[in-house]
Amino acid sequence: MATAESVVTTSLTVGTFTPSFLIELARRDGRFAAAGLDVTEAAVSSSPQQFRSLAAGEYDVIFTNPDNVVAYQFLSDNPLGQTMPLRVMAGIDRGLGLGLFRGPEVAEPVHAGRLGVDVAGSGFAFVAYEILARHGVALSDISIETLGATPKRVDALVRGECDYTILNAGNDLRAVAQGCVAVAAVTEVGPYLGTVLAALDTTQPRVLEAQDRLRDVLRDTIEEVRTRRRDDEVVSIVAPLLHLSDADARRHLDCIHDPSTGIVAGALVDRASMETIVALRRRHRPSDQLDAVGDGWTSLVDPEVLVG
Repeated sequence: MATAESVVTTSLTVGTFTPSFLIELARRDGRFAAAGLDVTEAAVSSSPQQFRSLAAGEYDVIFTNPDNVVAYQFLSDNPLGQTMPLRVMAGIDRGLGLGLFRGPEVAEPVHAGRLGVDVAGSGFAFVAYEILARHGVALSDISIETLGATPKRVDALVRGECDYTILNAGNDLRAVAQGCVAVAAVTEVGPYLGTVLAALDTTQPRVLEAQDRLRDVLRDTIEEVRTRRRDDEVVSIVAPLLHLSDADARRHLDCIHDPSTGIVAGALVDRASMETIVALRRRHRPSDQLDAVGDGWTSLVDPEVLVG
């Protein structure tokens, strides 16, 4: 890793839906400072806002669902109505507990009702549609409520403003603690990436170099967490950061370490998971423009992290 003496300190703003324990751990460890980075995390209110801010230069990089990247790179009917050149730089996690949840007053079995989503046409919404379909509920049988980022949807589900929503990253545990119930997990759908590190594609050497330094720090931090030597410290970060009890923070730790749901070894992006992303979109919002994605993924994903 580069040292602070060998590089000029660069400020980077990262737009995230839910605060990242990886960013906080790297900051505490001094990894950002050693890499010559001054990293600020900014809370995202919705995916359209996230990509609008990215395009405007308010965010340098983002933590987002890879379907959002597909939508804003290739599809003209995305929520902003414009495409932009994007680059997936790393895989971060496989969903961190991602699944469909029902509200405290919603009885089993799964039935037609109100589904709360960030936006109806991208990201986790397609996971929700697929799980509902597998439980016999067609998209035409539900009403879709646009409620914004995941933390907002926890409160909406608890208050009864929707019957179902898709949750993850500790928000799922907060919901369960308030009486909500898990319907099904994303692992039922197939291999999946919940979060990737992405940015506007660029040829500017200084920008690329700073972004790559950030990726290196995150990758090193992921590998450090995977050793399990930092479990107690991760719990001490997760509990206040995600507003979890100690018991729930330890449950979240188990999720972080689960290879089917947790952080991604080597921060890699596997083709199988990206194919799941596109298959879900083809099934629930088909578009001929998806053909531009192709099967190589090199037009979207940095070849350094693409595997499979």
